[in-house]
Amino acid sequence: MSRGEHHRIHAHDRLRRNRLRIAQEAARLMSEHGIRDFHHAKLKAAERLGILDTQALPRNLEIEDALREHQRLFLADSQPQLLKQRREAAVEAMQFLASFEPRLVGAVLEGTADAHSAVCLHVFSDDPDAVGLYLREHGVPIETQTRRLRNNRDDQPEYPVLLFAADELPFDLTVLPRDALRQAPLDRADDRPMRRASLAQVEILLAEDSDDAFEQQLSMALR
Repeated sequence: MSRGEHHRIHAHDRLRRNRLRIAQEAARLMSEHGIRDFHHAKLKAAERLGILDTQALPRNLEIEDALREHQRLFLADSQPQLLKQRREAAVEAMQFLASFEPRLVGAVLEGTADAHSAVCLHVFSDDPDAVGLYLREHGVPIETQTRRLRNNRDDQPEYPVLLFAADELPFDLTVLPRDALRQAPLDRADDRPMRRASLAQVEILLAEDSDDAFEQQLSMALR
């Protein structure tokens, strides 16, 4: 092997190790400090590790994988229950908001929700004020924000966001027009259409969670 090829292989291995280190540190920051933005988490992680090479910044999907591993290793006793609690709350909220055809999105759907995670829903109405009015009529105090979602590289419209709390859990509702039911915005993790789940699909997830928990308890009892 030539000296140049040896140097190239060594540099590639160093870059790969640094990407993994940044992904793991970003996952820790997201888990322990409630950082939700992948880009912010990876930049902060690289700064903390003293890694200045921008090529070493991992993709969002690598950070999400590292977050799952971090939760498996360090939060196995608490994270599944926090996830189940938020999925149960999502079902109740989706039943309450049924007329707006809600879809569950984000960490609660993906299975990475923790103590910092809000229950994130997409709701659909051609009148952007209708959802807020419905909530206020039912005595739900809300805060309003806006959020940009990407339909493609050149199309990043801004949508209303409604924030509220119920049973001490935070909820985050993005209000989209009805025709947005046909095509989900792009996911920040992998630039593919965002995964979204209907009420029926979330109920299936909950049933699967219960089955898994029962199997784990049975396995421990039989040891």
